[in-house]
Amino acid sequence: MKYNNYIKGSPKVSEVGFGAWQVGKSSDWETMSDKEAVALVQKALELGINYFDTAPNYGYGSSEERLGIALSETDRSKIVINTKFGHDADGKTNFEADNIRKSLEGSLRRLKTDYLDSIILHNPPFSYLDGNNNSHYEILEQLKEEGKIKAYGASLDTYEEMQKFMSTTNCEVIEAFFNIFHQDAGKAFSMAKEKGVSIVVKIPLDSGWLSGKYTADSKFNDIRKRWSSEDIKIRASLVDKVKDLLIEDDEISQTAISFCLAYDAVSTVIPGNKNINQLIQNIDSTKKTISNELLIKLENLYSQEIEKLRIPW
Repeated sequence: MKYNNYIKGSPKVSEVGFGAWQVGKSSDWETMSDKEAVALVQKALELGINYFDTAPNYGYGSSEERLGIALSETDRSKIVINTKFGHDADGKTNFEADNIRKSLEGSLRRLKTDYLDSIILHNPPFSYLDGNNNSHYEILEQLKEEGKIKAYGASLDTYEEMQKFMSTTNCEVIEAFFNIFHQDAGKAFSMAKEKGVSIVVKIPLDSGWLSGKYTADSKFNDIRKRWSSEDIKIRASLVDKVKDLLIEDDEISQTAISFCLAYDAVSTVIPGNKNINQLIQNIDSTKKTISNELLIKLENLYSQEIEKLRIPW
C-alpha cells in the first residue's frame, strides 16, 4: 500500500481508503450485521488501510457507531477519520452554521474519539460554498483552535463548486466526485495542488458500474434504483466502450481505481465495500498502474463522447 500526504498534523493516508456508507444499517444498501461491519473495518486495517470516511446520515448514525467500535482498540494517532456535516443522523438536512457544533459532537460520540482529522460539508447548496458570505468557516476555524478538528472541507461534484470553495475559504480537503464517467472535477485538480488542498476521490467505481459486473439488463433494489432504464442502457454502453480500450490482461475495476490515482492531486480514493472480497479487490487495484497511453484515451473518451451526455450520478 502506498501512503500519500493528507493534511498537516495527520499521518499520511493509504491510497485506497475505506468508504463506510455501506457499513451503516440502511435501506440505501443491503444491511450487514454489526459483527460483519466490525470485521470488515478490522480487515481493512489489517490490509493497510488507515483512512476512513463516514457521515452522520449513513444508516442514521450507525455507520459512525460501527466504525467507532471497530477502531476503538486501534492507535488513534495512526488512523485518519473524516466525517461530514449537513445531513443529520435523524435523516434531516440542516446546513445552518449553528448546527455545526451539535453535529460534530454527535459524530465524536458515535465514533468514540475526541477529535476528527477532518470534517466536510456534505454536498451543500452552492451558496454555502462562499467563505466570504457565510459564518460556517469562522466556526470551523474555532473548532480547529479547540482541537476538535484538524481540517475542514467539502464533498463536491463539479469544477465550478470546487473553484468557488477553494477561492473563498481556507479549506484543506475536498472530496470530489471523479471517475472515468465523471471527470469535470478533475479540472480543479491543478488549483488544489497549488493551494495545498488534498483531494479524496469518492465514487471511483461509479456506484459499481466500473466494476464491470452490470449490463443493460441489470436491476437495482437499493439506492441505485434511482436510475431509469435509459440511464442503465447508457451506462452499459459506456462500460463496453471502456472495455474496448483495455488490453487483454486489464481488469476494468482495477483500471477505474488506477485512473483516479494517476492524478498527483489525489491523496486517496474511497470505494465502497459491501464485503471482504470487494475490499480485497479494491486494494488489489493498486498493484498495476495505468499507462499514460490508456489514461489519455480515457480522458478523450470523456471529452469526446461522455461529457455531453451529462449522465446522473
